[in-house]
Amino acid sequence: MAAHFDRRLRKAAVTTTVAAVAVAALSASQAPDVTADANGRQTTSDNVPTFDTPAEESATGNSPYYTDLPPLNSPSPAPTIGTPASRTPSEAGIPATVLDAYKKAESALRRSKPGCNLPWQLLAAIGKVESGQARGGRVTADGTTTSPIIGPQLDGNGFALIKDTDNGVYDGNSAYDNAVGPMQFIPSTWAWAGRDGNGDGKEDPNNIYDAALSAGHYLCRNGWDLSDQADLKRAILSYNNSQDYLYTVLSWLEHYRKGTHEIPDGTGTLPVDRSDDGASSGRERSPGGTGATTRPTSPGTPSPSPVKPGGSTAPGAPTTPPDPGTGSPSPEPPTDPETPSGTPTPTDTVHHLEDAGTTGLTAVAGDTFTRKISTRAETEAGKAVGKVRIRFTVLGDTDATFAGGEKVAVATTDASGVAVAPALVAGEKTGAFTVRAAVAGRTVPGIDYKATVTERVADALARTGATELTCTPGGEFADRVEVKATHRGAAADKVAVTATLVKSVLDPAENDKGPYFKDADGKAVRTLTGLKTDAKGLLTLPKLYADDTSGTFVLRLTTAGGATLDVHLKVAEAEPTPSPSPESPDASPSPSTEPSTEPEA
Repeated sequence: MAAHFDRRLRKAAVTTTVAAVAVAALSASQAPDVTADANGRQTTSDNVPTFDTPAEESATGNSPYYTDLPPLNSPSPAPTIGTPASRTPSEAGIPATVLDAYKKAESALRRSKPGCNLPWQLLAAIGKVESGQARGGRVTADGTTTSPIIGPQLDGNGFALIKDTDNGVYDGNSAYDNAVGPMQFIPSTWAWAGRDGNGDGKEDPNNIYDAALSAGHYLCRNGWDLSDQADLKRAILSYNNSQDYLYTVLSWLEHYRKGTHEIPDGTGTLPVDRSDDGASSGRERSPGGTGATTRPTSPGTPSPSPVKPGGSTAPGAPTTPPDPGTGSPSPEPPTDPETPSGTPTPTDTVHHLEDAGTTGLTAVAGDTFTRKISTRAETEAGKAVGKVRIRFTVLGDTDATFAGGEKVAVATTDASGVAVAPALVAGEKTGAFTVRAAVAGRTVPGIDYKATVTERVADALARTGATELTCTPGGEFADRVEVKATHRGAAADKVAVTATLVKSVLDPAENDKGPYFKDADGKAVRTLTGLKTDAKGLLTLPKLYADDTSGTFVLRLTTAGGATLDVHLKVAEAEPTPSPSPESPDASPSPSTEPSTEPEA
């Protein structure tokens, strides 16, 4: 027992030193506004307190996470093959598939949200703290963990109280939620933040490619620029609202920025210490990192209750520590420390939601909806409830989002009990979808709002040139048809256009002779669909050909919105070129001016 305590004491001293050095380095090189005391703790000069974290889906319910800090030095270059194994090279290395997932996620976010400036090292830092890099890289070739990584049951017993939201689909628990996967998302957050990172058509929180891309999008919401230190801190705190968590992640971020290397999957060092470990708990990880076990330090010695981050022991908390990491994006904020225990919060008094006059949720594809969704929170007596967080979620088969590109937004009710969602932006998919408003942190029935995206329209079409379109029978037209679509006088971009060779101006039926287009196989087609104008409202049709039928034909172009244009095509034999007239054979020669040779009479 004494030896065990001595080992823990020595490790604590080393950890303290590492924390101080790592955070000091970060303060000097990346975070000029951060100062730290000798123990690596944030000082009062830090201007990003915990309460400054964003409202939407920000807290983790003080769920545990790995507190191991990085070694003081990173091997650079990477150790050569055959170098004796040591703790430092393993900790500095990242399993190959896991590292690939982080870098692919960074690349994807650079394209979709370039202003976020997400570094893959941040994903690696969070992945280290959450699950020890997917339990040391124990993943299959496609990035799926060899067995699910499930956090503790969030039943309020030492952790957040989050009742089941996924019917146990992801976490196997139909009573409460558990954090899931290498980046430890809870199901209710995964429902909107989940992304398909490996292109297999599904979003799996236990797949490192999916989880890394989802974490990247989560960290890049709210318009944050992660190259800005204040935004970086806000993003990390939004993943787990704990100052200790913040500085643990920042320490690993600085460590990975200094250099890392790829190691084989399944060979990564597993972290040991967790934020819910007591100073003498005697807990140890099970071999291989596939689960957690509780083992008393001596026979008959009970294991103490978990300790919440910050040091307070949770009475009645379960004695078995969770499987890797739960410092996950959580849907609700921690309880306001200024709210006395037992005193109902405004959220507790909400009985139902009412529509606050939302109308006209219709927009053309690509446009912003002119009307915003408004929801009112009320008590059972119908009184307004202010300071309540309302979560708005876009549902259905749609690419519509809120401004900023996210499917979820949170707004707080004002003194009149009304919360107004951010503006909706229509995508390119047309049709109806739903926006659901619900009280964050309560199971009060939500309200569904129907919204519709209509196709882009044009009210006028015109040719851009005036050249007569002619062709000989069996030939091809030298000039292609180019038109411009407008709507209310402005260029109409991405408007669908249908082109049909009709029988006549009065008969819109498709013609079976005369000019035609060619399909990919070279066969004649006389109706084209799926054509769209470009950003300037312009459209150039494919080349036209003619069969052996002569005459004047009509090409009809139509768009959504009612624009129609008839283009006349002429197929005729080429007119012969007139040749110069030959001299007449009986033409008399002009009188000679030469002197006569005849003798005079």
